[in-house]
Amino acid sequence: MRVKGKVVIITGAGSGMGREEAVLFAKEGATVVATDVNEEAVQAVVQEIEQAGGEAIAMKHNVASRADWEAVYEKVESTYGGLDILVNNAGMSQPESFDDLTDERWDLIVDVNMKSVYYGVQLGIPLMKQRGGGSIVNISSIAGLVGGSGAGAYTASKGGVRLLTKAIANDYGKDGIRCNSVHPGYIETPMSAAYMENPQYREWFLANTPLQKLGQAKEVAQAVLFLASDDASYITGVELAVDGGVTAR
Repeated sequence: MRVKGKVVIITGAGSGMGREEAVLFAKEGATVVATDVNEEAVQAVVQEIEQAGGEAIAMKHNVASRADWEAVYEKVESTYGGLDILVNNAGMSQPESFDDLTDERWDLIVDVNMKSVYYGVQLGIPLMKQRGGGSIVNISSIAGLVGGSGAGAYTASKGGVRLLTKAIANDYGKDGIRCNSVHPGYIETPMSAAYMENPQYREWFLANTPLQKLGQAKEVAQAVLFLASDDASYITGVELAVDGGVTAR
């Protein structure tokens, strides 16, 4: 068990990649604090973990709210006395074109995708220091590596997550805290279903992926687990693309 005895917070754990991460971390021995804005969904994930013999709790959590983050950390500190791993997984896409983007939508996308990482890390670092170190994994996107077309706010926010990750790695390595980013490619999840189920989009995704297949949420979860675990004890500040080779082109 690669994270046995560790306390981990996973945001956006109600579905998709976050769900797979929560289930996998619990299977590998972690106590999972699963959070999501959809309370019913995250409760179902925790029930699944417990039925399989794992340990987890669920919390309703708007990651764009500092107050919600404070409530999560108050719960974690009072219950577990510290934090070992933080997975900033929660995020949102940008279905509208850049031409149609409003100030309100820009702010929402940037807040959910990037400001949430700022809150999570800033408030979580003290709890990791109590443990003598920790591991942070931030979920970005291939759009944060190579840019994207038509989704300016999403691309900007994911690029910000990538470089914020490197800044955190530099600032807190002396405290035994590692910070890395994962950059999924074309992954089949509920959030991406509208694109993946469109035959024209699907054909384009496959044509531009050297492995000639779409990714699965479980494959992203495995990469996150590796970076979070002691198997990656000398890895910090890296960007790991889980994209079937898209960014190798």
